[in-house]
Amino acid sequence: MDFVQALQRRRPMRPNSYEFDNPNGFSYAKPSWTVNVHSERGPNEFSRTRPSGGIVDVRSPDQWKTYLDATRQNDKLLVVEFTARWCGPCRYMEQPMKDFAAKYSDVQFIRIDVDELWFVAKQFDVSIMPAFILVKKGKEVDRVAGVKKNELQYKIEKHRA
Repeated sequence: MDFVQALQRRRPMRPNSYEFDNPNGFSYAKPSWTVNVHSERGPNEFSRTRPSGGIVDVRSPDQWKTYLDATRQNDKLLVVEFTARWCGPCRYMEQPMKDFAAKYSDVQFIRIDVDELWFVAKQFDVSIMPAFILVKKGKEVDRVAGVKKNELQYKIEKHRA
């Protein structure tokens, strides 16, 4: 059954494999879709939002623009984590990020998957992951690249005041 037939039958679809390309110098995962004929859970079946303990997963350009515009209008620190589902070091930093989000309630934490919003990663010249960009008043004030939990904590404490 192809994509058009699946839409006509209104069956939910799910990714079953990934093809890797390299547009603009970034690794990019593109799902190839198959029909999930055994599930009737609806179109939200494979939404990739997961509970993140105070960290917001940004999934659309509009959502990203909203957070960036909001930080321009207030004095709150925004920590942007650039990650990917296939990145092992990124998964290692998930728990420390949840701990930071719980500890620093005056700081806003967001997570961007570079495979979904690659142009935002390009905008900030992200080449190493995980990458953490600290933004205040709409401008980058600092960055941490790689698995450097103590350095990230130091820079959050430095810029949050």
